[in-house]
Amino acid sequence: MSAKSQATCWIVTSGVIGMENQCLGLAAALGVQPVVKRIHLRAPWRQLAPFLRCGLRRAFRAKGDPIASPWPDLMIASGRAGAAACLYVRRAAAKAGKKVFTVYIQNPVIDPSRFDLVIVPRHDGVLGENVMTTRGSMHRVTPELLAQEAKKFLPRFAALPSPLVAVAIGGNNAVYRLTPDEMKPLAAQLAALAKKTGGSLLVTPSRRTGEANIAILKKALSGVPHFLWDGQGENPYYGMLALAEVLIVTADSVNMASEACSTGKPVLIIPLSGGSEKFRTFHQTLRDDGFTRPFTGKLERWTYQPLNDVALAAARIKEMMG
Repeated sequence: MSAKSQATCWIVTSGVIGMENQCLGLAAALGVQPVVKRIHLRAPWRQLAPFLRCGLRRAFRAKGDPIASPWPDLMIASGRAGAAACLYVRRAAAKAGKKVFTVYIQNPVIDPSRFDLVIVPRHDGVLGENVMTTRGSMHRVTPELLAQEAKKFLPRFAALPSPLVAVAIGGNNAVYRLTPDEMKPLAAQLAALAKKTGGSLLVTPSRRTGEANIAILKKALSGVPHFLWDGQGENPYYGMLALAEVLIVTADSVNMASEACSTGKPVLIIPLSGGSEKFRTFHQTLRDDGFTRPFTGKLERWTYQPLNDVALAAARIKEMMG
């Protein structure tokens, strides 16, 4: 497949932005123009899918996008709903004499052989003949995207003194916690960094950061040059990655760390309370391979070859599809 590939492609998820962006990034690396489908499952498939083998034709709720022929050549999916759709489409298309190459991103929690290829971070521990393990997650960051976003957001950040330091703040998830008690010293540490370097902070919180933590950030950064995205207008996240010299990311997101490491810029990881063995393995791998270092309040610089998991995954698919 090339940039002019005529292969048809579906991306199927429940619409969760993190899952969808991983699929979009892989489709872009393959040079295909995907049709994005967002679907939802009915009960009992919502609780049991994709473990149920039968009746998947009735599993999809009417309010979602249609899962019907003509079938695509390639299907990239993620999430429980995406897994169920892969199983249904693969079987239905085969009955009609059509081969659909199914790619599932993340741990499918079922036998990987039910897909043509499963792409999963190695810290998830999923193995199989058709499983490709990566150091990080799939994502949309490419040199082309960064150049485009840099041009778009340069006027917004042009007046801020350098060095520009991008800070991506996550928040609570299943294993990590970011409480106001933890945000206060972190915000003070970031403000002190800006004062010491004479530079500026480009800060983007996530939906998981929480209003109380954002308020703490606003107060702490009021005395230093900074830009704090308030959630209004176009998200400047990729522009920040493109224009900053150093990237600082909280430890709670595999996606954010993977995207940051794909820029080739120094990536400092902010530790948070909690964690899990999977996350610890992931972060240890990035440190051992020279992509990241822990954030200790200092601005550090070093070089490395950018993380290229998405390109490797695209090459694997091209090889398998011929």
